[in-house]
Amino acid sequence: MKPTLFRTEKKSENSSTTPSSRMWLKGKGCPLGTVPIKRITKEDLIRQRSMPPPENVIFDDRWATSNNNSEQKGIYSSSQGYKVAIARTPINPNNKFAGGGMSASIWNPHVEGQQHSACRLKIQKEQDIIQVGWRVDPILYGNTQTRLFIHFQAGKKHCFNILCPGFVIVSPEIPVDMLYDQVSHRGDNTSLEDEMGISRDLVNGNWWLLMEDNHIKVGFWPQQIFTSLTSFATDVEWGGVVYSPPGVPEPPMGSSFFPVNDTTYDAYCSGLQVLNAKGEMIDVDRVITHVDDTNLYKILDYPHASPGKFQHYILYGGPGENT
Repeated sequence: MKPTLFRTEKKSENSSTTPSSRMWLKGKGCPLGTVPIKRITKEDLIRQRSMPPPENVIFDDRWATSNNNSEQKGIYSSSQGYKVAIARTPINPNNKFAGGGMSASIWNPHVEGQQHSACRLKIQKEQDIIQVGWRVDPILYGNTQTRLFIHFQAGKKHCFNILCPGFVIVSPEIPVDMLYDQVSHRGDNTSLEDEMGISRDLVNGNWWLLMEDNHIKVGFWPQQIFTSLTSFATDVEWGGVVYSPPGVPEPPMGSSFFPVNDTTYDAYCSGLQVLNAKGEMIDVDRVITHVDDTNLYKILDYPHASPGKFQHYILYGGPGENT
């Protein structure tokens, strides 16, 4: 069960890792031989009935914005109610990715009712999807605090965190819905961030979740639950996503402001990385960017922000339809 390890480069000087919320046993984690699992309450089950359907992402063959405009790469079409500001790998059905990673700044955009706002790393092949990121979601969590989330979709089945069978927890340190009790604030000298990675075990095909700068192995999605992701992913995506029911204004994304090219003010995903079919970390040189509504959200792409490898980052966010 040993996973292919996900590796990252040195952090930006304007960022710091936000400490995980260790609320049990005075911050010492779980007792030996146990793992943290949230007790599912009656209220959790009632709220689940109001959760929106998962995204149904569609691509077509028209032109899209890319930092290599000589290629035809397709258009990203979001589901009703969802809006994204994302960067993704160029469309190629022959892509073979064994995972991806990022460092994401942590924010707490304002949402109400059935709205949610999130930042995620997503890997996909056809209808199979795995995601990890942070999320503000009153329906999922019962409050408007920022929490870690994971999600998988296998054909018509999908599940957040451990609300249904699928994800196998192995770490006694990090719950998959942990609270980020510290978040970034615009204009602070540092942005609080967390490292997130998804890595395929090249021996048995399980997909591992790796967190924080010391790459804690939180757990894995077994290969057997998937249809398409029994092999490698073909698409990797980074950035923001929001949801609002029909007739309800769109919520803020990221820092709740349009990016101004300053990581102390903007929400970002930095150190964009993918793993190739050999499990080797490779630089993300080219991406497609897509924003569903540029009046509400924006994304800025910096493929070579500074010398060296793994310096690719994106800035994203926006106020939504808030007045």
